[in-house]
Order: sequence, then C-alpha cells, then structure tokens
Amino acid sequence: MFDLSWSELLVLGAVALLLIGPKELPAFLRMLGKYAGVVKRHAAEFRAHFDAAMREAELDSLKKEVDDLKRQASGALDETTRALPSNRDMRPLDGKPARREPDALDAPKAHNENSPDDAAPAPSADAAPNPASGKGEP
Repeated sequence: MFDLSWSELLVLGAVALLLIGPKELPAFLRMLGKYAGVVKRHAAEFRAHFDAAMREAELDSLKKEVDDLKRQASGALDETTRALPSNRDMRPLDGKPARREPDALDAPKAHNENSPDDAAPAPSADAAPNPASGKGEP
C-alpha cells in the first residue's frame, strides 16, 4: 500500500521511539492499530456501497437492453404477422382442399373395410428377410 522497505520502517520506528518515548510507545501503537482498523472498515464499507451501486447501474443497463430486445422482437413479430396472409386465404398449390388432420377431440370414425387408411402395416425391421429378394442371409 505505502511500499515501505525494511530500512524505512526501521527509521520510522527509531523516530517514533525518540519522539514518543519508550513508556508511551505501546499505547500509541495500540491507538494507531485501532485507527487503522477503523479506516479499513470504512474503506471496505465504501467499496461495498460502490460495488452495489455499480451492480445496480449494470442491472439497469441490462434491463434496458432486455427491454430494447423485447421491443425489437415484438416489432418483428408484428411485422411478420402483418406480412403473412391469414389461414383462410391459404390454399394448396394444386387447388384441392387441404386434408385436415383429426384432432384428439374428434369422434372416432366407423370402421370401413374399403378405407385406404387401413392399408397393410409396413414390415418391421426385425422381421425375417424375404428369400426371394436375395438380400437375406443364406
């Protein structure tokens, strides 16, 4: 902190011994230690308040950045929403009406044997290979 060497400390100790005297030197050093502790506590408190103020300022700037990003995102979303046509205006390219996927709330359909949805299931991967295809094991 003060960057004192041993020789400078020895000179300061000798001057303090001559000016204060050997009888009062321990009380003086005790008082000096108390004041040094008070100064350290005040410095730590100041540093803590300063750090808190810096964090608060940083949080304010981060909040401002987040608000700006939110505003930009909502603006881009609004712009995109306005640019896209509504679902009613959308038609498939082939002109045929789009097939609607059944919802979970739709009533189950009656079973029809001629329905194209009831096609034969695809063979599973662990099914035995077809010997006619030539791709199976010998």
